[in-house]
Amino acid sequence: MTSYRAGWVLPITSPPIRGGWVATVDGVITGLGEGHAVEATNLGEVAVLPALVNAHTHLELSYLAGAVPPAARFLDWIRAVMAARRAYPDPRDPAIVSAARSAIAAARASGTGLIGDISNTLVTVPLLRDAGLSARVFYELLGFNVEDPAVRVRDARAAIDALDEEGSTVRLALAPHAPYSVAPAVFTALRDDRDAHAGGVSTVHLSESADEMEFIRTGSGPWRTLLTELGVWSDAWHPPGTSPVGYLADLGFLDSGVLAIHAVQCDGDDLARLGALGTTIVSCPRSNRHVGVGDPPLEMFYAAGVAVAFGTDSLASVADLNMFAELAAARPLAPRVPARRLLESATLVGARALGFGAELGSIESGKRAALVAVRLPAGIADVEEYLVSGVEPEAVSWLDSP
Repeated sequence: MTSYRAGWVLPITSPPIRGGWVATVDGVITGLGEGHAVEATNLGEVAVLPALVNAHTHLELSYLAGAVPPAARFLDWIRAVMAARRAYPDPRDPAIVSAARSAIAAARASGTGLIGDISNTLVTVPLLRDAGLSARVFYELLGFNVEDPAVRVRDARAAIDALDEEGSTVRLALAPHAPYSVAPAVFTALRDDRDAHAGGVSTVHLSESADEMEFIRTGSGPWRTLLTELGVWSDAWHPPGTSPVGYLADLGFLDSGVLAIHAVQCDGDDLARLGALGTTIVSCPRSNRHVGVGDPPLEMFYAAGVAVAFGTDSLASVADLNMFAELAAARPLAPRVPARRLLESATLVGARALGFGAELGSIESGKRAALVAVRLPAGIADVEEYLVSGVEPEAVSWLDSP
């Protein structure tokens, strides 16, 4: 047995423990409490907490770090990303692989132990396994004009099944990109596929920009223009005349197994519907500003009772994958939300949404000992508030393997 004593222990499921301890055996938490543990290693004035969860990023876009400037409108940013990606048509280009590997290492160094990764190529699966990091890799499908949606989804399922390894902490799933880039029949086929696989989860970019809202309500605007330019517009598609949330809910796609990414444009009715369905919102405040869609209404998310997790999105729209930096960006957007709830969002809520809630996200007996220690300056009275104010990677260390 290995025991650690620290200035603070944050179980997440209960209040912080001043002068607490945690015990582990073979990488599994066996106990925690207040006071002294026999033969415990004294870590000093640090906060021990579960590894953070980055519930949404695109590791394979890490090679675009610094290459796509901030945009005033989302479609301008999208066009810049598309142009930058054309320079690297081979997903296994050494530049792409090397950048993704470095991003994984940097994420771990800043305290992240579980990642929700969006991939169009699955190139990150072996990289995550090599790094020993836990992840849910979502094989993302696009296709607004698809000849046979069922075949498309069946082929995608075969691709992830071929990479699946029993017992691996890197698990695969299928996901649609967004309502403006995926045909209704593909959403339906993906839902059927998820129903056929017990415990399946999925994710979708949802209600991110004003242009998306316009397109789903009216079928017009910049998204219609881009789809036409790309030669993928379908005259068979008719605008549902509702919000993106209403659209996917009516299609039967949204439920408690889905992560809705961004949700910046959601109103009260949308949030009430997401809450009733049990869908988790993954908020990425820094990326939202960079791509020109505005700040997410975080306080509304929490007030509506929707489960909220956090992600960084990709290095094409953020400076780093440090989840503590994401929390610092979120804090001023939700000043009335207790710091404890923000920390829960960045740990347990994200772990549950990605299907790892029984293993990660909190310090509880029987869970994996994916624990990090954050060095604290002298005189910290509110440790939770300090942890959402921004922590640099240099202050973070790992106690056990994730």
